[in-house]
Amino acid sequence: MESSVLECIGVEIIGVMSPVSICMFLVVLLVYSVSTSSSPDLTIRTAANLVYAENPSDTTAQKLEGALLNAVVFVILIAIVTFLLVLLYYYNCTSFLRHYVRFSAFFVLASMGGSIFLSLIQRFSIPLDSITCFVFLFNFTIVGVLSIFSSAIPIILRQCYMVCLGIIVAAWFTKLPEWTTWTLLVALAVYDLVAVLAPGGPLKLLVDLASSRNEELPALIYEARPTVAPTGRAATLGFLVAGATESGLGSSSIELQVVPTGNEGNRNTHSAGDSVAVVRVEDLRNDEGERSPLVGNVDREEERSPLVEVNRTEREMATREAEEVSERGIKLGLGDFVFYSVLVGRAAMYDLMTVYACYLAIISGLGCTLILLSVCRHALPALPISIALGVLFYFLTRLLMEPFIVGTATNLMMF
Repeated sequence: MESSVLECIGVEIIGVMSPVSICMFLVVLLVYSVSTSSSPDLTIRTAANLVYAENPSDTTAQKLEGALLNAVVFVILIAIVTFLLVLLYYYNCTSFLRHYVRFSAFFVLASMGGSIFLSLIQRFSIPLDSITCFVFLFNFTIVGVLSIFSSAIPIILRQCYMVCLGIIVAAWFTKLPEWTTWTLLVALAVYDLVAVLAPGGPLKLLVDLASSRNEELPALIYEARPTVAPTGRAATLGFLVAGATESGLGSSSIELQVVPTGNEGNRNTHSAGDSVAVVRVEDLRNDEGERSPLVGNVDREEERSPLVEVNRTEREMATREAEEVSERGIKLGLGDFVFYSVLVGRAAMYDLMTVYACYLAIISGLGCTLILLSVCRHALPALPISIALGVLFYFLTRLLMEPFIVGTATNLMMF
């Protein structure tokens, strides 16, 4: 059963890693083309640095203390907002939540996306008048909101706009001070772990409520839905036939075996790894040489065989689980896109070697999380493993690998 689900989920793992990689790549391009070129020391004032504004002249202890305060305050604000969303969802304020999410998407695309768009126009000196710019931005925003929340829009367009939202928000978060950024990433990874897995975690409560109501969460979630449903993932039992063989004088035996039926117009398939149901009946003739009544009832005995029923039940369960995975698809929150991209965006402000190391670490952590998801079969936090590996590889590359590579290259030991 597990192998069939793992096979089914493999395509969806690639379907999640591809948009995450695209999002991180475009954020790195934005960091290089807009942020670092125009004003590298520009920082923004948000809820993430509400308490402490980092100053280059501050000591290391002051920066660390201020960054910790910023991270604690930001996580507390997120927890309060999330519990408020749980409360609203619990009291069936679903329409309000949907309108709130629509407004959030509209604000991000129109305001924050428009600011980045204007920065790109100024950076590359694109000849574009204000009316055309307004019309383009208006259409981009409206189509984006409709694509994200309308079921009639093709899913590929919805996925593209979810990636755009992640790029826009991540590009803004890369403007945070360095110490605040790293402390915030670690704090959010810890919060994500607690919020999803703790018994009273707000995200766990949201997922449990949505599951009990059989509803979709009113949130910005990327869905890696496969385009083609998997076929032949779990084989059915196949035909059972009886064949007589001579086992000695005065006796015979009948073996009931699973026989593959092939693909000639039949739906039932049988793989080499499937178990074989064997029922052996000895001494089919009685003392008078008459045929045993058991032979005539072979088909009915086969239908009632416990081994056959167990095999059939296992295959039905495997088929049902594989179909459920393919129908649901893997869902990844927008925040995961954002903070993966923030990490590689911050690494891009140092050098490309660090970007490569952080990217590989994040993708490896995401792959581990998705494999655990296929095994555990319940919601898992996507930030902790990837962020832990990304932060670890960033500092290892910056403190150890980069000096080693530069030293060997400058001394002509490696080129």
